Amino acid sequence: MDYKVLYRKYRPENFSSIIGQDYMVSILKNAIKSDKISHAYIFSGPRGTGKTSTAKVFAKAINCLNLTEDGPCNECESCLHFKENADIIEIDAASNNGVDEIREIINNIKLAPAYSKYKVYIIDEVHMLSTSAFNALLLTLEEPPKHVVFILATTNIEAVPITILSRCQRFDFHKISITDIIKRLKYVVSCENITIDDDALEEIAYISDGGMRDALSILDQLSSTTEKITINDVIEHFGSVSKKQITVLYNMILENDVDNFGNMMQKLRELAIDYKVLIKKFLEKIEEEAINAKKNYNYQGLAYESLKEMAFELADISNYINMSIDPYLLIEITLLKYFKTENKNSSPNQDNQQIISREIIFEKAKKIETPDEVVSENKKIDSEIISREIISPQENYTELIKIRVNNCFVNAKKEYLQKIKELWQTFIGNLTDKTLLNLLVDCNVVTASDKIAVLTNLVDGTSNLINGRLNEIETQFNKEFNTNYKFIALTENKWNEDKEKYIINLRNKQEYHYIEEPKIEQVEENHIDNMEKIAYDIFDKEKIEIE
Repeated sequence: MDYKVLYRKYRPENFSSIIGQDYMVSILKNAIKSDKISHAYIFSGPRGTGKTSTAKVFAKAINCLNLTEDGPCNECESCLHFKENADIIEIDAASNNGVDEIREIINNIKLAPAYSKYKVYIIDEVHMLSTSAFNALLLTLEEPPKHVVFILATTNIEAVPITILSRCQRFDFHKISITDIIKRLKYVVSCENITIDDDALEEIAYISDGGMRDALSILDQLSSTTEKITINDVIEHFGSVSKKQITVLYNMILENDVDNFGNMMQKLRELAIDYKVLIKKFLEKIEEEAINAKKNYNYQGLAYESLKEMAFELADISNYINMSIDPYLLIEITLLKYFKTENKNSSPNQDNQQIISREIIFEKAKKIETPDEVVSENKKIDSEIISREIISPQENYTELIKIRVNNCFVNAKKEYLQKIKELWQTFIGNLTDKTLLNLLVDCNVVTASDKIAVLTNLVDGTSNLINGRLNEIETQFNKEFNTNYKFIALTENKWNEDKEKYIINLRNKQEYHYIEEPKIEQVEENHIDNMEKIAYDIFDKEKIEIE
């Protein structure tokens, strides 16, 4: 079989054909020119970004007999016999991850190269090595012979022990830009006489997500199924969505075209388009519109604040991918918020004014200290503007977080923390409410007193969702363990700030004292039907308007 797949056929043979990693390439070329070759390198980064290809080009270059400005000459005896060269040893750590394989390397490195200046070991997916194999490799990296060079490649740098990393020169490969991928694809299609539309090339570059190998694989697959590749072919075969479709979807929101919007969402769902691709492209459209909203005084689209809110709400959907709910349902509910179903003749500018009015309301609410003052202030605001608005308890979360963290620090002890951590794991394991479970499953208990426990979450924004359901969480927890605990959730960044302040205050012998908590009114949900309850369970209550 003579046919060779495109990503193998067009694998880089010199430094100039390595795409999108100019900074790393320049360092490696300078190291060769100045004859400052390190004994160990580690290349990390996403798949298909050129780690192994760069390792092979570098290995070929340091052994090349007629080195050029662009690296290996690919004409000398060393370059021509590179693939058969016994001094270039490639190891796949995913399938050869035991200590025996590494010991074999240790035994062989003492032998001088048979044909080359350097004996090069390329270990791919090095993070897959076992602990004992890493320990054996560590001994080898300590003082290797001058004629040996190790090049380690990994897609998971976090799994590589720090003791290994500290003995290697580290190169972090990043995702290749869409522009660079398109440029390379155009070169390939011209060499292969493949007929393809520019839109299709751009779409291939987009869905390859920064990986050159994936882009070439997609192109290879499409070229074997049709004579001329169009964007529709890419969308149909790989579950993507075009920029045109995104623009149409956005315009439906501006034109309040609810009927066609529902039909288009159903069509996208039936095409099995990856919802993450849809969200990513819609966020790019929002970015484009947000820039226009700030640049153009006569901009007629959604207000900047509305676009920003939409972007964060769409991004939050990714937090619920483990739920047994159709992600398209969440996307559709989120976007429906921005349709003006009350008055179909209203213009985008009128919508902007309403949003601005809402922002004023919330700014006023933030300055009010007690619930009574909130009620008094609300009476002064035009009832027609706020007739459908809910002043959310979220407005008080910032203050409540400060108070509960402070009160926790009053009597925080390690023994309380250990106890609550154990109870919390049991509590999570027993939860049957899937929406609540998905909010809490990634939470960590970071400190606790005899009355309060502080939770952090890896995802910014989730803390507000948790704090919106504190009563429910506390009721279930205390009922299960016969305790009387209160909880509060905050982001890891906020917790780190509070922890640093706490440490400084301890050094300065500043004491913490209990602060009485304000009452936060809860929104009654007895009148909410089933569909509304699903939406409220998923999103912030103040971010949903059910028409």
